[in-house]
Amino acid sequence: MARSRAKDYDDKRLSILHRSAELFAASGYVGTSMNTIADACRVSKALLYHYYPDKEAILFDILSSHLEKLVAAVQQASAWAGDPVQRLGAIVTTLLELYRHADAEHQVQIASLKLLPKEKQQPLLVSERVLVAIMSDALAAAVPAAKQKRVLKPLTMSVFGMLNWHYMWFREGGLMSRADYADFVVQLVLAGAADAAAAATRPRSKAKSAGRSRQAALL
Repeated sequence: MARSRAKDYDDKRLSILHRSAELFAASGYVGTSMNTIADACRVSKALLYHYYPDKEAILFDILSSHLEKLVAAVQQASAWAGDPVQRLGAIVTTLLELYRHADAEHQVQIASLKLLPKEKQQPLLVSERVLVAIMSDALAAAVPAAKQKRVLKPLTMSVFGMLNWHYMWFREGGLMSRADYADFVVQLVLAGAADAAAAATRPRSKAKSAGRSRQAALL
């Protein structure tokens, strides 16, 4: 007879994942052992192995669970929003809100996804591409001038940069709330993306090219 699961199995599993993410973020995936995780979770090593066979499985589950939440919430925000600017704002706000209690998971995604075997990376990379596609579509709709591929990809990744690295400086109760910062990001995009797109697609003048050549010769 198969061993039945305890009623609090899922709660304990989620607790293990979150605490492991904190450890991976603080000490690195390589620098964290199963013993360390068991001690931090206040469980025996045998019980930890009941949930996960190894550290790699924990890392995969951290990232899989995190990305699934992001994709589901962003898809919902994108579907419910009204005009293109509202849609972009809803996506940005949703991502920042989801990061509220997931800084560790997010840091692990950035730093440690590449440490998984290629076959385990693939479904996670698919989820990341879904997020990028949703953001890219929203930006193209909100800033039509940025629809060109040469502009849209850099713009999309720049917006993710503003969101993904905010944990380095953002503090709750500081000068901006998460909602304020979400609006700030959207306004930056709306105010500057069209001009940046025009500049990126404008032919370079001979004078500017000559000036850069003279500067290069002096270096």
